[in-house]
Amino acid sequence: MSGFFSEIAIKNINYTPIKNDRNVIPNKCAEGDFDPLVDIEVTVNIISIRTLVDHNTHDSPDFFVKVLINSEEFLSPLWLDSPYLYNINWTATANVPDDIEYVDVIIELYKKTTRGENLCDISKEQNTKTEGFTAEMFYNIKTDHWTGDDFVGDSSGYGRLNGYDDGRFDECEQDCELWFNIDQNEYDGDHIPYWTEVYVYRTDPTFNNTGDDLDRDGLPIEWEHKWMYSPIMWDDHARLDPDNDSLTNAEEYRVSSWGSDPYRRDIYIEIDIMAEGPLGQNSSISAHTKELLRTVFDRRNIVFHLDDGCMGGGGEILPFDRKTIRDELKTLYNTYFLHNDSENWRIGIFRYAMIIHEFTASGMAYVGDHPWLYWHAQGSNTFVISAKTMQKTSIKSIKPIDYVFACAMMHETGHMMSIDFMFPIGCDMKRSIHPRNLAFWLFGNYKSCMNYRYVYAILDYSDGSHGLFDHDDWSNLDFSFFEKKNVNS
Repeated sequence: MSGFFSEIAIKNINYTPIKNDRNVIPNKCAEGDFDPLVDIEVTVNIISIRTLVDHNTHDSPDFFVKVLINSEEFLSPLWLDSPYLYNINWTATANVPDDIEYVDVIIELYKKTTRGENLCDISKEQNTKTEGFTAEMFYNIKTDHWTGDDFVGDSSGYGRLNGYDDGRFDECEQDCELWFNIDQNEYDGDHIPYWTEVYVYRTDPTFNNTGDDLDRDGLPIEWEHKWMYSPIMWDDHARLDPDNDSLTNAEEYRVSSWGSDPYRRDIYIEIDIMAEGPLGQNSSISAHTKELLRTVFDRRNIVFHLDDGCMGGGGEILPFDRKTIRDELKTLYNTYFLHNDSENWRIGIFRYAMIIHEFTASGMAYVGDHPWLYWHAQGSNTFVISAKTMQKTSIKSIKPIDYVFACAMMHETGHMMSIDFMFPIGCDMKRSIHPRNLAFWLFGNYKSCMNYRYVYAILDYSDGSHGLFDHDDWSNLDFSFFEKKNVNS
């Protein structure tokens, strides 16, 4: 891959990015004012905060953030009873020296309780009682990139901190994820610093280049700059997929306003629900169901994006039907997902989900335009769930309906990622449900919602660590399984 990962030499100025090592001491450069057009200020923007601990078993947390910019301290307001905070956009801004290349940024997340203030874990470092909870970054005012505890290409994603990255899933650590951005003011407003424009890209630092495609590779300068591709060297973005999530760079750009990262895996699912029936039949899912799903994937640095209307496609209301049959699924798919456009750009980016009142099965994943192709079929990009069955299951199992829905949706998502009957052998085996059957005991170690024994008991895939006949679902997810194979490729 071309771009900043290799050394760039222009006008006898060698630019080699700082290594991804939090212990590197920032350099003080004597090259003069890095931006003679403005007095440089660095801004840290806290975008979103999510607890990664199920808040049903805990009081909803009261969060606040402390940010240090070159040791100058900033405190956010206290956000009350808010386990999931979106679009906060609280900012801290500090004036920094114009001739010092790196700015030290520290982010600390706190949970306030009646007993005081407790640090939450947003660090990838191993914890002690006093260390390994916070994140420190070194922001480069020459390039507008940062390294340290977060960097382009790290496992949790650029501008995203994940307390689960330390490998300890202990609730007492109060693991959270925090989304943020670091930026600086600059003259023309294209978010590319003066030094980079003049000495690397040779663009005009007084002209806003937003939207320009200097190398004619299909992606604009601001996206390539952010993700450390050179905007003056052509890249095959229609094919590049560095994180192997089956979204090419061109597709990642298409959904970039919804949190995509070309170096961290993302799943996009569009969801529609059926209208309420004449007797009050309800097919909606709760906000908590959506949060449960997001949490279980986000912990593993697979960011789960559910478009319930927030991304311009989902949230449509399907006409009520007392019982939907398989032959009707294709019409619903064509009408509400494709909008009768076989070339709809969402194909190959979004998977599709429908919550309907009643179906012949509790749920089913299948090839959207061929509903009869449903067993381990390449191209399985759609699932349907019966709300009536979920409601009955909730009553029978004495489990909350939002949890039951989340388990079913995660199970069907697993089918769209190639986990299916006999793949592995313990998946979708009906005989594993009852203790009177040998399969119940034989596949008991397969601790996954893909095992019918645990489908409404475990909201998780297995990691393969439980012994004989277990299976590592997480490491074997096939992100490309929802796309049809191109016979000409």
